[in-house]
Amino acid sequence: MEWYFYPILILAGTLVGFINTLAGSGSLISLPLLMYLGLPANIANGTNRVAILLQSLVGVGVFRNSKVIRIREGIWIALPAVIGSIIGAILAVDLNEEVMRKFIGGLMLVMFFLIILKPESWIKGKAGSINPKPGILQIVIFFAIGLYGGFIQAGVGFFLLGGLVLGSGLNLVKANAFKNLIVLLYTPFALTVFILNGQVHWGMGLTLALGNMLGALIAGKMAVKRGAGFVRIILLVVISVAALDMLGLFKLIF
Repeated sequence: MEWYFYPILILAGTLVGFINTLAGSGSLISLPLLMYLGLPANIANGTNRVAILLQSLVGVGVFRNSKVIRIREGIWIALPAVIGSIIGAILAVDLNEEVMRKFIGGLMLVMFFLIILKPESWIKGKAGSINPKPGILQIVIFFAIGLYGGFIQAGVGFFLLGGLVLGSGLNLVKANAFKNLIVLLYTPFALTVFILNGQVHWGMGLTLALGNMLGALIAGKMAVKRGAGFVRIILLVVISVAALDMLGLFKLIF
């Protein structure tokens, strides 16, 4: 790598780790950056998982030390996501990327208005913890989210938060903690698929991970200190920007 790749990746990774830990869709920054620095799309996708894994490890550690979650609570809800992520990572289907981006952008806008119209559900929540025996609907939802996360990762945090808040009744701080845990549990399996196919650039991945871990550390502490209302504001801002990008509206503006 060129010497200037290191500060660029660390600075970008810090922003990405912060966004991913409090909301999601930070990979919409890191994936284009890795490709701009010379990686093919498939190798950038695999390399990004190195940073996601280590970022999630730090995020879970912060939330666990702050007693926001107990790891064993999230195991059962994470299992369908793990299975889905493995399938998503090995899928060899020719999908229309443009259609997929618009579909995801539309879903993000729906979630934006759900957060605006039902703020009490996102801030207060209804449940203190995840049901240790998830229902069929929850299993299907988290399997589908894992499938998407294994395939591309970008934006998966929004869908995990939606499932955890609206489906399991958690407030945003606790949902963010469990979101990080689920990503931490499924990412090693998806990453293994990319490693076996030679689609990981370790130098860039580990450098990006340094920034991601720093961003996750800062974000986790801020989430615990400032509460669900603060996280909701960050989530609304990030969803708005990500949805506009997915729908291609920035191209029309600029």
